[in-house]
Amino acid sequence: MFHLLNRPRADADALADAIVALKARVRLCSRCFSITEDDPCEICADPRRDGTLICVVAEAKDVFAIERTSAFNGRYHVLGGLISPMDGIGPSQLRVRELVDRVAAERPAEIVVATNPNAEGEATALYLSRLLAPSGVNVTRLAYGLPIGGDLDYADENTLARAIEGRRTL
Repeated sequence: MFHLLNRPRADADALADAIVALKARVRLCSRCFSITEDDPCEICADPRRDGTLICVVAEAKDVFAIERTSAFNGRYHVLGGLISPMDGIGPSQLRVRELVDRVAAERPAEIVVATNPNAEGEATALYLSRLLAPSGVNVTRLAYGLPIGGDLDYADENTLARAIEGRRTL
C-alpha cells in the first residue's frame, strides 16, 4: 500500500487497468479447468501432448509447478480444491463429476493423481482411485520424495520431476 502511495498516479492507474484486463481475459479452460486466455487452453489444444495420460491436480497453480519440470507430457484436470470434511468440502464441490465424464469419454490409459502429500491430498487421491476403479483406468500417485504436508508449488523442479517419473499405483 505504501509503495503505491509513493508512486505517481499513472502507475496506480496502469496497475488498476492491468487487473481489470486480467479479469476480463483470463478464464477456465472448458476441458481441463486450468486458467487460460484461450479455450481450450494451450496444453489441451497441443496435439503433441499424450492424451492417454491425465494428471489430476488440486489447483491451476499445480499445473504450472509440474510444467516447470518438463517431466510430464500428458494433459491435466484441475479439481478446484481438495476433499476436506473439516472445511465442508466434499466431492460435489470439486470437479470430480467432470473428471469421471472425461475418463468415460476420452478413455485414458492412466490417471496420475498429483495432489499434495497431506491429509486432504491423500483423502482426495484415495477417493478418486476408488471412484475410477470400475472404469479400468490405471490410477497412480506421485512417488514419495515430497515431504508429507508439503505443497507441490514449493517443491523444486528436480524433486517434482522424480516424483512424476516414479509414480506408483494406488
